[in-house]
Amino acid sequence: MTNQSKLKVKLLNYTADAELTIAQAGKLCYSPVGVDEISEKQDQVSIAKYVKMLSDLGHLSPIEHVSFTFAAEGVSRVLTHQLVRHRLASYSQQSQRYVKLDQFEYIIPPEIDKNEKARDIFIKQMEDSQKAYDTLTDILFEKSYKELIKEGMDEKKAKRTAEKKAIEDARYVFPNACETKIVFTMNARNLLHFFNMRSCLRAQWEIRELSDQMVKLVKQIYPNLFLKAGPSCIGAACPEGKMTCGKIKEVRDRFYNL
Repeated sequence: MTNQSKLKVKLLNYTADAELTIAQAGKLCYSPVGVDEISEKQDQVSIAKYVKMLSDLGHLSPIEHVSFTFAAEGVSRVLTHQLVRHRLASYSQQSQRYVKLDQFEYIIPPEIDKNEKARDIFIKQMEDSQKAYDTLTDILFEKSYKELIKEGMDEKKAKRTAEKKAIEDARYVFPNACETKIVFTMNARNLLHFFNMRSCLRAQWEIRELSDQMVKLVKQIYPNLFLKAGPSCIGAACPEGKMTCGKIKEVRDRFYNL
């Protein structure tokens, strides 16, 4: 069936006192202090000033000491295939190998959804995929179950093992549109890079929506750290050259007002 709920992302956890941690790490780099002194004279104003200074200098290694964990649902495998290309992160995704999908959810791209003919073709393909998955699962289960029973395995364990083996191969018929859920963790530096790449108007629409929602979440927690969070053009010239969207003012206004 169609996934009627929109993409949803939740900030599960994050480093407490992140900006203080960043300021302490930065202070150790730029001041003749030891570990016992890096917390001295660190009020909220000085912390905010220090975090901004590090950002302006482009000295980003101190912000790697803090991390953020998100959970996303209502997303397609298209999105997660792009997401996991950000290698300096940790991922835990719902497994099609262990979770039997009796009725898989799917994501319909907006351009297909608003075209009746295209939508009909798309939905039929999704329904056919489910039918193929169900049929393959039954065929593979029956064969595996009989073999396991013949080998002497007890009935309960044979059913469980046969189903796992069946869905392990039947899942190959599922499309990229198949809905999935994923938990992922990034440190702040990699998170800013992610926003640079994926909140750009030239990014694919679904992962751009995810990125924009993530920007909003982290800015609510640490506004100083994520003051310039968003596509690369937020804090510098557009890096896309001739491929620029030409909407830099509009983009900057939107992200500064999140």
